[in-house]
Amino acid sequence: MSWHKRPALAFDTETTGINIESDRIVSAAAIHVSSAGAKAATWLANPGVEIPEAATAVHHITTEHARAHGHPAKDVIEDVVHVIGEAVHDGVPIAGHNVVYDLSILDREARRHLGCGLDGAFDLTRIRVIDTSVLDKHVLPRRRRVSEKQGARQLITLAQVYSLGWDEGAAHGSEYDALMAARIAYRIGSLIEMPAVKRPEFEFGEFQQFDQLRGLDIDALHDRQRALAVEQAAGLESYFRQKDPNAVVDGRWPLIPFTTEGTSR
Repeated sequence: MSWHKRPALAFDTETTGINIESDRIVSAAAIHVSSAGAKAATWLANPGVEIPEAATAVHHITTEHARAHGHPAKDVIEDVVHVIGEAVHDGVPIAGHNVVYDLSILDREARRHLGCGLDGAFDLTRIRVIDTSVLDKHVLPRRRRVSEKQGARQLITLAQVYSLGWDEGAAHGSEYDALMAARIAYRIGSLIEMPAVKRPEFEFGEFQQFDQLRGLDIDALHDRQRALAVEQAAGLESYFRQKDPNAVVDGRWPLIPFTTEGTSR
């Protein structure tokens, strides 16, 4: 059975910002998806800090709402780490969009509230990840921005490219985004295993690379994504350095390791 037909744990977080070292988790969702359906666990946290207006504009969670209805951050992080750890122990892959961000900020939150990172909670060598961001960049390269406001690799764009519906009212919530990433992962996996002549037409379809990932099991897919993440980061860094010679794009995946140079407190 191909990896996309096996159970997975779809994972997403909404946060106070995009800095994995200093920002905090506001909400999280972990959804067990399989042929039997989907079973979701969701959390709303009081992050213990102000939620910036820019973050609220994305996920619609205000500081006041999180303080009134959210659970203590320590309790939420402990629960989320436990659920992720159970999936890793059971050999269930973690699926999501740009999962490296979600796992890395969860690691920093675990260090902040629990005294140890994910490497202290479970065996990181056993984690397997299905990252729609990495996969999409590989199978359909050279896609252009949709508009000035909508990028080529945003979750909404992937939903549109892979012919999935999109509910803007529900989007940018951790549960919706996690489930959408799982649906996109399934769609990409289906296209990988589909004969080329049966695939739909895509923009710049002559450059598609679905066949390069055909026949991989989840272990091989995980290793391939790790290599692809490095390649993709190097390409993006080269592009950025055309304007900024000091630009750096981190290609470590699926977790950016913690160093004492970070500011996780």
